[in-house]
Amino acid sequence: MIVQRLFFILLISLVASSCGTGKKAQRQEVAFDEGIHRIKHLVVIYMENRSFDNLYGAFKGANGIKNARKGNFIQVDEKGTPYKYLPEIPRNNSFPANLPNQLFNIDQYVTSDKRTPDVTHRFFHNQLQINGGKMDKFAAYNESKGLAMGYYTTQKLPLYPFAAKYTLCDNFFQSVFGGSYFNHVFLISAAVPVWPDAPQSLIAKLDDNGRMIKDGIVTPDGYAVNHVLSRNKPYPAKSDTSGLLPSQTMPTIGDRLSEKNISWAWYSEGWDDAVAGRKNNFAYNHEPFLYFTQYQEGTPGREHMKDQNDFIKAAKEGTLPSVSFVKPGGGNDEHPGASAVYSSEQLAVSLINAVLEGPNAKDALVVLTYDEFGGFFDHVPPPVIDRWGPGSRIPAIVIGPFAKKGYVDHTQYETVSILSFIEHRWGIKPLAERDKNASPFRNALIFK
Repeated sequence: MIVQRLFFILLISLVASSCGTGKKAQRQEVAFDEGIHRIKHLVVIYMENRSFDNLYGAFKGANGIKNARKGNFIQVDEKGTPYKYLPEIPRNNSFPANLPNQLFNIDQYVTSDKRTPDVTHRFFHNQLQINGGKMDKFAAYNESKGLAMGYYTTQKLPLYPFAAKYTLCDNFFQSVFGGSYFNHVFLISAAVPVWPDAPQSLIAKLDDNGRMIKDGIVTPDGYAVNHVLSRNKPYPAKSDTSGLLPSQTMPTIGDRLSEKNISWAWYSEGWDDAVAGRKNNFAYNHEPFLYFTQYQEGTPGREHMKDQNDFIKAAKEGTLPSVSFVKPGGGNDEHPGASAVYSSEQLAVSLINAVLEGPNAKDALVVLTYDEFGGFFDHVPPPVIDRWGPGSRIPAIVIGPFAKKGYVDHTQYETVSILSFIEHRWGIKPLAERDKNASPFRNALIFK
């Protein structure tokens, strides 16, 4: 009888505890949904091509390179045989030919104020590098070979003070496998571009398991997943338009914001020069709205595509729109091969400070993240959601008066968490299942 009574008391206690936990979570959810409306301006700064381990692997309290070393992610060749040394980095004498088969610090060979070679970051290659979660073929499926295993000294990065002061997300993934173009388009649409009648020469060849036999821009069933430019102007002079992606018609977050008369803009460095046909550092595949019919020349949507200088002016004057996407140009965006990490991050710092030191600072949220991993190793296997991704883990820093201070957020996020935030904040219906199910930075923000 006594045993039964004790069991009953324990059961009641567990139920009460569970109810208490549930009520607490519910209260937190309500507080978030109410507090989020105190944020009047969202600024997304979208950098280029860096994995989390590549930049923040040495960040204290984050899931970084110490865990990678414990996991002993020895790189193997295409047949699965471990390398004795990392395969030699081609066309660069700064790196030794006998790097140990492990992570290595890039700074000791090429400091962060200098450029390294580019690293392979394509749709099918990313999946082969991940190798079903084994994370052991980054060097094998890579034109820069062993460079994929390099990382920087986190504390020396210009953006490090922001990561230390505010919230660093260490479980944030690029939403889709592969490179810049695809991740940019997915950021604003949560959709995959289609090209049903693509030239045969651009179509990838896959085996029965979906593994790449021959790389290509378009999947056999008509989805454009690798680097391609739009047929909508501007595009580089003398481009063969038959090899450019036809204009896309699926809805974007820009459409949804405009429908509700919510102000927004995509700011690109070099945009004004590109439109005028002048020499520029505008990256044509980094302006996702350029791929959509709604934003062709002569359309009302075109007014939302602006120059980075317009952003800096608006931030300093306190006239930021509700939602700003900011895209540094080639040479300033951290993209390996074309940009140095240090100078690119200095530009990013100036963009952040333009917001934090401007009149909109009191109700602004800045999210700085990267479009994709750039071909660099990361030790955390991505979650499996669908055939498109997510791809590798990338850095994300949440900055501003509503970001938690000195905090590492281990919550799972992905690129379209940005869409989720916009949708929650401004009452917009999700574009697709991916953004509907993504967390809108619930654990990165605090409203007192």
